[in-house]
Amino acid sequence: MDKISTLIDWIKESKRIVFFGGAGVSTESGLKDFRSKDGLYNEQYDYPPEEILSHHFYVNNKEEFYRFYKDKLNTNDCKPNITHKVLAKLEKKKKLSSVITQNIDGFHQDAGSKNVIELHGTIKKNYCLKCHKLYDEKYIFNSKGIPKCTCGGDIKPYVVLYEEPLDEEVINDAIREISNCDLLIVGGTSLNVYPAASFINYYKGDKLVLINKDKTPLDYKCDLVINESLGKVFTEIEKKAL
Repeated sequence: MDKISTLIDWIKESKRIVFFGGAGVSTESGLKDFRSKDGLYNEQYDYPPEEILSHHFYVNNKEEFYRFYKDKLNTNDCKPNITHKVLAKLEKKKKLSSVITQNIDGFHQDAGSKNVIELHGTIKKNYCLKCHKLYDEKYIFNSKGIPKCTCGGDIKPYVVLYEEPLDEEVINDAIREISNCDLLIVGGTSLNVYPAASFINYYKGDKLVLINKDKTPLDYKCDLVINESLGKVFTEIEKKAL
């Protein structure tokens, strides 16, 4: 039996599935990978993305921060893909307990998922540092320069930047979900970003599945490793498990 068929059988048998996803879930929607070293990136920016998306850079260089942020993280022309949609269907069928994501694009909610744990925050919410008034992502992406509140304060995305800690409540929710699921599907992540990658250590079952095009440092911990695109795998899941 091939690996995708094994996964489909496990999905049919399971009652509490958790999906843990990374950047690879959204790149199939056409969202730019801000880590890519393409010519455009090299021409436009004098700093690596990890530097620009850090707390100290936001504080000290907001204009350059937002130039990069608006260019690389604008989702206006992108939509949820087959993976987001199938996960939402699995939740609706009471098979999927939650989605835990390292992404900040909000595509899981756009596709219809209700229980989404966003480890690194979301571009959908933004707040004034001065009066805490909330703004949506359209306000940010349509603004010029540094987005300003009506009170005159600077606006910051509800995104966990480098050097900032993950929210304690969000961490606890993710750990609880992973600890209590009977099938954990990890997809589209290199499992190199910590502490998020360490969360799979809380899984207690024997159906840990990794779907990623490339090998990861934690392949050896998994019960099933599928080196295919998420789009291909979830197209098969939709055909045979829903």
